[in-house]
Amino acid sequence: MKIGNWKHKGKMILLTIVMLFSLAQPASAAFWNLSGDLMLHDPSITREGNTWWAFGTGEVDKTGIRVMVSQNGTSWSPTPVIFPQPLAWWKNYVPNHTGPQWAPDIQYYNGRYWLYYSVSSFGSNNSLIGLTSTASISSGNWRDDGLVIRSTTSNNYNAIDGDLVIDANGDPWLSFGSFWSGIKLTRLDRNTMKPTGQLYSIAARPNHPDGAVEAPNITYRNGYYYLFVSFDKCCQGLDSTYKIAYGRSRSITGPYLDKNGVNMMNGGGTILDAGNERWIGPGHQDVYNNNLIIRHAYDAENNGMPRMLINDLYWDSQGWPRY
Repeated sequence: MKIGNWKHKGKMILLTIVMLFSLAQPASAAFWNLSGDLMLHDPSITREGNTWWAFGTGEVDKTGIRVMVSQNGTSWSPTPVIFPQPLAWWKNYVPNHTGPQWAPDIQYYNGRYWLYYSVSSFGSNNSLIGLTSTASISSGNWRDDGLVIRSTTSNNYNAIDGDLVIDANGDPWLSFGSFWSGIKLTRLDRNTMKPTGQLYSIAARPNHPDGAVEAPNITYRNGYYYLFVSFDKCCQGLDSTYKIAYGRSRSITGPYLDKNGVNMMNGGGTILDAGNERWIGPGHQDVYNNNLIIRHAYDAENNGMPRMLINDLYWDSQGWPRY
């Protein structure tokens, strides 16, 4: 046989091997093909039965937590907001609050869906995290569970962006924080779902001009706690510089180290998603069931409209997350 034919057959065999290998691997950047009303900022996601629910910061100049529903996880539509009218007790702690409630986090635990949310005003740490809960999201009956934690201008942290995590022993914890001295963590009482015990510091950016780290999300997998955070500037449309970073720890209280071994208290954090030409400033992520991740980004093809994005989440052989 001619050498040229051998070369041709060799290339075809190699191409076939490459194609078979690629088919055996999980697809990279597996964006879910979403449709419907996708305008959602600071999203958190869960399932009740076969129904998907996503919660996010309310619309500008309105009150309430935005709620979206889907029967298949891809086609979404809005439902009535939670808190169509402000709760009277909010003003006892944040008298200057106006507009929607921020950054809800939804989690099922001990027979109820717990929704942590933030009440604040932009750029201020005179803030609070509140709690509402329900036995069934589809019922629309939410119980006001009151104040969880607050911060004032005398504190060096900001009580917003609460995120519920259940540890390996089945105990609940709440991470939270935005700018100032960074991300905090506190153990919760199993019955009240309110803080008990001390505050731990788990992530900060001491060398950044304004300490730009917020929106913590912790998930437990195979002996590690993974802390996802958002770095840099949110909420500026196409001028946003938000990005998602992560580290991990054997203990829920830290230390959390990135892939290079840098402590997240010292500004460490491996970048997971810094966006692309279309999706600018991705962040305020929420990992669900360790196999998908939801976050918002600003759509360069739609005047910077915030839109929720959902991806399959994969893990490499060393146990690090990737799309």
